[in-house]
Amino acid sequence: MSVNPASPSFQLFGDSTQSVNYKRDSYNYITQLFSEQLPAIHTGLFNVHLNQGFIVQPHWHTNVNELVFVISGEVMTSVFNPFTQSIMTYHVKPGQASQFPKGWFHWIVALRNNTHFLTIFDQPQPDIVFGSDFLRFLPKEIANRAYCVNEAAYAHAIAPITQSTILGPPPGCDQTGGVLNYPYHATQPSPTIHPYLNLSSPPHAY
Repeated sequence: MSVNPASPSFQLFGDSTQSVNYKRDSYNYITQLFSEQLPAIHTGLFNVHLNQGFIVQPHWHTNVNELVFVISGEVMTSVFNPFTQSIMTYHVKPGQASQFPKGWFHWIVALRNNTHFLTIFDQPQPDIVFGSDFLRFLPKEIANRAYCVNEAAYAHAIAPITQSTILGPPPGCDQTGGVLNYPYHATQPSPTIHPYLNLSSPPHAY
């Protein structure tokens, strides 16, 4: 979107808290600031609030690099490196950042209550592909033929995925343990781990 800095309507201010992208509850929600809210912007961001154990579900972006910057709390970021065929995982604390290269499969897990972080993109209109959509739309026959996965077992496993999932776990999910136990091996020696649709226009409120 081109903007005219000489126009009377030209502005250089936006409020990411006013445009809700997704809200699970008052503790787990995502707001946004993209060109729809601030036409002069050449980047964009999601403003994410999560409690411990919640996850920005696995996904990837076809057209943008993403930077995660933690404001409060802690997160574990994980990304699949297609060149080394390995998972790169980082424990990110306030003031620290982690990056997801364009096209790399990734996810973010909150390790503390009241975690707050930004996911910042290098383009104003990120395309996003949900892992949940890949799973639920992959026919069980194809899963069997491609990976020798039992068709009935695959259909049963993905049955709870009835729609695009942004934040997990979904309401009513039967999980045990209560407290997040996330084993990892950080790929940094001492780093002491978005929400999304395929978009042809700027991200919008759901």
